[in-house]
Amino acid sequence: MNYSKLNDIIKSSKNILIFSHINPDGDTLGSMCGLYSVILDNYKKKCDMAAISKIPDVYSFLPHIHDVKHIDDIDKSREYDLVINVDVASIERICDGQILFNKAKSTVNIDHHKTNSAYADLNFINPDASSTGEVLCECFENMGLNVNMDAAICLYTAILTDTGSFRFDNTKPATFECASKLVEKGVNPSDIYKKVYESDSKTLVMFQAYCISKAKFLDNDKIAYTIVYKKDMEKFSANDECMEGLTEKLRAIVSTRIAFVAKEMKSGATKISMRSKFADVAQICEAFGGGGHKFASGCTIKAPVDEAVKKILAEIKTREI
Repeated sequence: MNYSKLNDIIKSSKNILIFSHINPDGDTLGSMCGLYSVILDNYKKKCDMAAISKIPDVYSFLPHIHDVKHIDDIDKSREYDLVINVDVASIERICDGQILFNKAKSTVNIDHHKTNSAYADLNFINPDASSTGEVLCECFENMGLNVNMDAAICLYTAILTDTGSFRFDNTKPATFECASKLVEKGVNPSDIYKKVYESDSKTLVMFQAYCISKAKFLDNDKIAYTIVYKKDMEKFSANDECMEGLTEKLRAIVSTRIAFVAKEMKSGATKISMRSKFADVAQICEAFGGGGHKFASGCTIKAPVDEAVKKILAEIKTREI
């Protein structure tokens, strides 16, 4: 990876924009704010940061998160010297942000998804890394950049959330080494864990309990899924944040090999979130234009939710689980 070229581009760029992906999670937000902090500290430059959709309240503790602008509030006619995408597996995941990305003088893509097609001028993609936060740690170390306390909190959050608190198969020795260095900077693991995983609202808990109570099981309970209709969201006044972690709860059942949640969208399409213990669900989701990680992927199917579920189940049945 050409770290010296990245250093040169950041140095020479007068205006920089950092993108997180649509429906942001802890990795894309932690990576974006962590990169912002490192550039500010080491290069004395302020960047613009853009979110494509609402930022979950649970991440309001992240340093610099309140400096993030919604994509609708950014001038689309502007030409940036440098646009950096973090944790954006495909260019489509920045939606209208593609206008700014395509006009930029230089583009950088920092990611860890194996499905990433290396779509930027300069790409830093490590499918073996647990998270984009870990990829950034590698970048900063190789570039000799200082990681201050603000950046450390952001990067630790990115790693913590994408490894499921260091429980998922993407957790490797290098992951712990990176996390250890961030703790040495002063990060308090217990404090961040509480802020991320012990700050659920009553609405979220009750909504998820209802969704799980409706779960269906197939193939000797190897497949578990639940359908979330628009009326369910309305019944509990639930927002998209209330969906966070729902699929993982179904996967946690001892007999489950593949779990998915099918959410009815306002557009009439269906959003699928899929998790697995053993099967490569990225391949299943890729069949519908989606993708992600081997054991954690998603896709959007342009069909009513009940029809989309039939399509997903038919695709699953073609695979060994």
